[in-house]
Amino acid sequence: MTKALRWRVLVLQAGLVLILGFVAGFAFWAAGFTHNSVTTQLAAQNITFPAANSAEITALPAVDAAAMRQYAGDVMTTGPQAEIWADNFIKVHLSKMPSYDAASAISMANPTSTADATTVATVFKGTTLRGMLLNAYGWWTVGTYSLYAAIGLTIAAGAVLLTFVFELWRWAVEVRVTRPATVPAPAFSAAGSVPAVGIAQMTKHDS
Repeated sequence: MTKALRWRVLVLQAGLVLILGFVAGFAFWAAGFTHNSVTTQLAAQNITFPAANSAEITALPAVDAAAMRQYAGDVMTTGPQAEIWADNFIKVHLSKMPSYDAASAISMANPTSTADATTVATVFKGTTLRGMLLNAYGWWTVGTYSLYAAIGLTIAAGAVLLTFVFELWRWAVEVRVTRPATVPAPAFSAAGSVPAVGIAQMTKHDS
């Protein structure tokens, strides 16, 4: 590999390390920001999961009850908890009621019915809350995948950094191997003008 080509490789590797490191840092920040935001918003609602043996849970179908029990007594602070509450609690209750459009049509057909108006309000509140919780779960999922991406980018940056260090080490080894050997200086006689070997040869020739 020529010196110019090696410099290009080293510059490319150094650039990749910087770019991957920056993107990884941003992804870590995005993951933390998203999770913290969702947790803050959910905690402010102060939604607490019912106790494991409470009537609210035992009345649910077996699959939904099992899903709710894993967070029994906990305050909702995470995306997965919001998904469970939305799909295994609110959705079950809403499934026993008419859709919002149907409830509204019934209420408008009977404007004096308090029960129909209450049904509309209940369905609207339940649907809205379920949508908000699923939205929180969606953003939490985005944060989770950002965290996975940050970890992967960090590993990639580390791998490129290792290849950069290896390339520098190999270059140093090649420089030492190809460096020309030092030629020893000729030995001079005491007179300091003619090499000792030359004097010996001249002496032999004269004799």
